[in-house]
Amino acid sequence: MIAQKQARVETLTRQIKRVEQRIIKLTEKSNWYRSLEIMIFVFGIPLSVIALSFLHWVGPIMFVIALATLIAVVTFQRRVDRSIVKHDMLRKVYLRQIARVQLDWAELPDDGLNPADREHPFEVDFDITGERSLHRLINTGISADGSEMLRDWLLDTEPDLDTIYARQNIVCELVPLTRFRDKLQLYSLMATRVFAGQIEGELLLDWLDKEEEEGTNVSRLTLFIGVALSVLIFGFLVAYLFVGLSPLFVIVSLLLSLCWFLLKRGEIGYLADSADTLYRTLDQLGMIFEYLETYPYKHKKHLKQLCEPFFLNPDKRPSLLLKRLATLSQRAGLQKSAEVWMVVNTLLPLGMYLSFQLRKYKALIADMLPQWLDSWYELEALCSLANFAYLNPEYVMPKLLSEKQLHDGICFEGTGLGHPLLPAEQKVLNDCAFHEIGDIMMITGSNMAGKSTFLRTIGINLCLAYAGGPVNAQSLQTSLFELYACIKVNDSVTDGFSYFYAEVRRLKGLLDRVEQETRYPVLFLVDEIFKGTNNRERLIGSNAYIHALLDKKCVGALSTHDLELVKLADSVPQIKNYHFREDVIDGKMVFDYKLRVGPCPTTNALKIMELEGLPTQVYPL
Repeated sequence: MIAQKQARVETLTRQIKRVEQRIIKLTEKSNWYRSLEIMIFVFGIPLSVIALSFLHWVGPIMFVIALATLIAVVTFQRRVDRSIVKHDMLRKVYLRQIARVQLDWAELPDDGLNPADREHPFEVDFDITGERSLHRLINTGISADGSEMLRDWLLDTEPDLDTIYARQNIVCELVPLTRFRDKLQLYSLMATRVFAGQIEGELLLDWLDKEEEEGTNVSRLTLFIGVALSVLIFGFLVAYLFVGLSPLFVIVSLLLSLCWFLLKRGEIGYLADSADTLYRTLDQLGMIFEYLETYPYKHKKHLKQLCEPFFLNPDKRPSLLLKRLATLSQRAGLQKSAEVWMVVNTLLPLGMYLSFQLRKYKALIADMLPQWLDSWYELEALCSLANFAYLNPEYVMPKLLSEKQLHDGICFEGTGLGHPLLPAEQKVLNDCAFHEIGDIMMITGSNMAGKSTFLRTIGINLCLAYAGGPVNAQSLQTSLFELYACIKVNDSVTDGFSYFYAEVRRLKGLLDRVEQETRYPVLFLVDEIFKGTNNRERLIGSNAYIHALLDKKCVGALSTHDLELVKLADSVPQIKNYHFREDVIDGKMVFDYKLRVGPCPTTNALKIMELEGLPTQVYPL
């Protein structure tokens, strides 16, 4: 699997080189077009103008040819420049892929999320969000809502089995579709060139709602009367030209039509900005939506079902609505000239028609846009999980067990569990299992031996499993738990909390939770319980706290430096002792980070002090 992972990095490297070579060729072509443009402008146009003065027929022909060539060259150059931008963004996509494999945090984009909620049961403890977090590592979404959705999945405190199954099905279909995922991300990045960052679909919906309240309100009757007056004008005009009807009829009908337009001008509103804004906004999203509309899903039935809003209704497809909006926007542009707009609307009820049509399409888009956006957001989050699985072929999809499969018990069986935020060369795999309500792992071991990392490994892999993604394990089957952790506890100067008090509040929150009627058993992970106080009180408090957890609807693991606590396993069968150990080789501490059964036989605090040159002599107190 490691070789397969390296092969994917090499494939990405080759793709980057090909894209860079293509950018070089496109840049050369763009420069050539630019030079040709300058030559035509400096020499071709002036020469053709001079020829106009001396050559009766050749001059105009030369001028038309020069002008047409200049327009063609400018058009081709713009296409090449757009292609350069597109390839540069594709290069960025591939570079970020390599950064994800190599955990190169400097090359990964910020997740754009709000600061972590320190009151959340495990967001901070498992590094779900933040500068070097799971979310930042796996998130490939461009929209703010898609990124937020992925975060919500990873932080879900009450996972749903059917929802997880549905996500797993789509993720498994998406894993081999690298071209599909890359193109979707590329089109999304192209859209952000206009939105200058993450796309926020809610702003579009808010704008549509506002337009619905404050926008145009031309009724069918208003439009019918406008059409009738226009028919009268042209009817009287034909009669005047061919029958000899008095021109007074034409003049009166024109005045009536003009008065009707002026009377209803408020209902028509200013269409140009509204139509143009709507078209330009959706045109950028159109690159994404039309791709999802036309993609051949074939046998990817779960993915196809997710994307059905883009193609299921032929009359409401994004490409069709965008095409019609483009026509409306172009015609509404006449309103920018007040004189032209008045003349046109005197002859034809164009403003009334456009206002009526624009309102119709706004309603259609307001109806479809939430469905399109929701599907796109969910697809972005699922693509992030699928991409994570693709870049880490050694990871597996977990098996989630239902209550019927458990027979009134619980299950957590993980073999070869690793931490996804650790480099492969530093990662050590361990096994872990819980089979009965009330099971508690008591983990002892030296400083820096791996206790905290092991606790985070359990938690972060469960977050991935419940989100519907792959886990860093050789195998994992688990039932559903409600997670709660006390690992990264910080004091708060602003709130006046000491470290110990912050830890007490956190542990009280866990105890309150297990004493409530929760939907799932609570799986708790506590690191170095009550380490913020003295030895005597820590031992008393830890002993009492562990007994308070017994016979509750929970399982979990906690680490401690108090070797006296390991004796609890002699009298409490639910408690099992495990430990990490270390060796001193050539005057250096060496850790293997392997979890072993039983209490820790050694301590290393004095060894570390000695190795760092601190005194360790024993003096009478």
